[in-house]
Amino acid sequence: MEKVELSAAIEAILFSCGISVEAERIASALEVDTATVNNIVEELMQKYKSQNSGIQIIKLNKSYQMCSVKDYGQYVRKVMDMKKNTPLSSAAMEVLAVVAYNQPVTKAFVEQIRGVDCSGVVTSLCQKGLVEEKGRLELPGRPLLYGTTEHFLRCFGIESLEGLMPIDKNKNDENDDS
Repeated sequence: MEKVELSAAIEAILFSCGISVEAERIASALEVDTATVNNIVEELMQKYKSQNSGIQIIKLNKSYQMCSVKDYGQYVRKVMDMKKNTPLSSAAMEVLAVVAYNQPVTKAFVEQIRGVDCSGVVTSLCQKGLVEEKGRLELPGRPLLYGTTEHFLRCFGIESLEGLMPIDKNKNDENDDS
């Protein structure tokens, strides 16, 4: 298959799926290597950026997804008759930060860090698709482990957890000295 045809096939796959698709899975379907898929998708990403298109391809870990550009979200919501998502509370943002930077974590760990019950907040974050169960801890009672989702990456505009801002540990130390 020629490069032009591969590019068109990748576009069709990403458009049709509507969810993120692993590069390896695309490569398998097209019977090419993953590096070829990654290179073509990178070219497609640049093409959409240079054309000021209303759609884009984003990378989420080792997967790609075609979606609308954030700037046009208000129009998409109007046509689809969707309400704008309500912003997260400060408690939800705190819990999300604890989970994102320390995952996988138990609810008890989050509660120990925050000093308050987090059951409702964790449930809410799970319902919003930002946090999900990642398994169970091998301790008595086998507590659930939680971690962030691809939806979290998408919402915060980062490719992977490595894209999280580093924690400035000195900042807390400075506050303690004053």
